[in-house]
Amino acid sequence: MSKIIKFGEEVEGYDIAVLNEREIRAAAGILFVLMLVAILTVIFKEDFSLLKYAVSIFLADILIRVLINPKFSPSLIIGRLIVCRQTPEYVGAQQKKVAWIIGTVLAGIMFLLIILFNSYSIITGLICLICLIFLFFESAFGICIGCVFYGWIYRGKAQYCPGEVCDVKNKQDIQKTSWVQIFIVLGFIAFIVGMVFYFNDTFHEAPGDLWEILDEMF
Repeated sequence: MSKIIKFGEEVEGYDIAVLNEREIRAAAGILFVLMLVAILTVIFKEDFSLLKYAVSIFLADILIRVLINPKFSPSLIIGRLIVCRQTPEYVGAQQKKVAWIIGTVLAGIMFLLIILFNSYSIITGLICLICLIFLFFESAFGICIGCVFYGWIYRGKAQYCPGEVCDVKNKQDIQKTSWVQIFIVLGFIAFIVGMVFYFNDTFHEAPGDLWEILDEMF
């Protein structure tokens, strides 16, 4: 039973239980897409059915991770299949457990409010937004926001963080950002704002049939 109900894997060369960050990111991407599509369906179609399925799936998946074993989580299994040809990137299991406990609490509140109470409010909207941010940062950047709470609770005890962010080290030259690059980003933001200001009406025009447009031109 101890081999079934456990958190993390024992890997040679690591003195604590670890998980594969690559499959965690893949699983986060899968859940992000599921939640995003469900939320967009609510926004544009006012249909909550897909969101109710998504919340139930999310809660069941994360409960398996926390209460039984991450290796039996369906999304992590799919993630493992997707990245099985990539070299594993091991991360400490304990900080991930804290992050997933936070996710369990959020998913549990969503399940209570949206499914059991069959309600919606600013609370459910904020929790959906928080979940999307957590999943997006994990899948896109490999940044575990929930793991930050582990650092606050157990100061200086986190080991094997993604990208070795737990280790104090100086940035390499390729990691440094110059003021020129900062100004480029600010300029690009100004470019986007300018497009919205000057071309908003044009971009809202419905597109026409290409062949009819070409006939009119020639």
